Amino acid sequence: MDVTEVLRMNGGNGDHSYSNNSHLQRKVISMTKPIIEDALTNMYCAMNFPKTIVMADLGCSSGPNTLLVASELIKSIDKIRLKLGHDESPEIQFYLNDLPHNDFNTLFLSISKFQKNLTQLIVHNSSLPRCYFFGVPGSFYTRLFLNKSLHFVHSSYSLMWLSKVPDMENTNKGNIYISTTSPPSVIRAYHEQFQRDFFMFLKCRAEEMVGGGRMVLTILGRRSDDPCSKECCYHWDLLAETLNDMVVEGLIKEEKMDSFNIPQYTPSLKEVSNEVNKEGSFVIDCLEVSEVNWDACTDQNLNLSEDDTQGVNMSKCMRAVAEPLLLSHFGESIIEEVFARYTNVIKNRMLIEDAKLVNVTVSMTRKG
Repeated sequence: MDVTEVLRMNGGNGDHSYSNNSHLQRKVISMTKPIIEDALTNMYCAMNFPKTIVMADLGCSSGPNTLLVASELIKSIDKIRLKLGHDESPEIQFYLNDLPHNDFNTLFLSISKFQKNLTQLIVHNSSLPRCYFFGVPGSFYTRLFLNKSLHFVHSSYSLMWLSKVPDMENTNKGNIYISTTSPPSVIRAYHEQFQRDFFMFLKCRAEEMVGGGRMVLTILGRRSDDPCSKECCYHWDLLAETLNDMVVEGLIKEEKMDSFNIPQYTPSLKEVSNEVNKEGSFVIDCLEVSEVNWDACTDQNLNLSEDDTQGVNMSKCMRAVAEPLLLSHFGESIIEEVFARYTNVIKNRMLIEDAKLVNVTVSMTRKG
């Protein structure tokens, strides 16, 4: 599997699109708003209120969450400026990054409307910051920007994705991710791939950021030191259960199942901290863990039945994320059956369990 070719969220604005099934991710972005505002305030003051600010959102995907991040960052800068008594708004250059097969077309089509509505997002009686948006296709595990050009970097729910499926000595039989039944060599391979990738991410950003620049990252992670803990593997375990049932029924070939692995790793606080300290270019200002219920996938503004709120929307959220990976490996013919079954599995589990996802958020400052 070439991750750069197949890893993307479902594009467009359809029923299975990421745009319409990313309420949980939106909730997580909102939860980290105080950390982002604190980092921006410290950066803006420490740099003596710069007239131009260059920001990047890495792994931006497409849909309303992308511009939610942009609007929150712009509002925060404007709010800080007013609070500190500065009349002139800075110009803001905003880079939107994701892999090349991200739905940039849908994203770019929404920017003009966003800019027209920007005046309504800014604090009353404020002058409008001039904002310039640029798309940057490419892996954030490589260099993307000029040396010492970025003041602020943000990423949410992206850095758990690895640059590649780990090289494994043994088959991860019956699993599609790390599980309690995975061989130790598989678990070790996943952890080592995360270490390599996250170290390279930090190294690249260290070269691209100015001294005193801030970076806030939110990663799907875990509290436990155990990489096989239920808090980080459960949603993939349930998908593996679905696929294994289809193997037994002859709908999926066993060798196809055994050769499919999700390129993801959900780190603990300690693992994130270790890599930041090892790379050495950043000081950690804040490192914390939070939780979000699976039912956060439901848009609370919609009048939905209990049947919808118990699992259907979590399944849609997972489909928006995982469908391109499944399509590339198993083909199109099984997709509808997979997600019909997966929906039922999730609904049944959510009726008896209060399932949660764990987030690791780290805010850091570039040394120098």
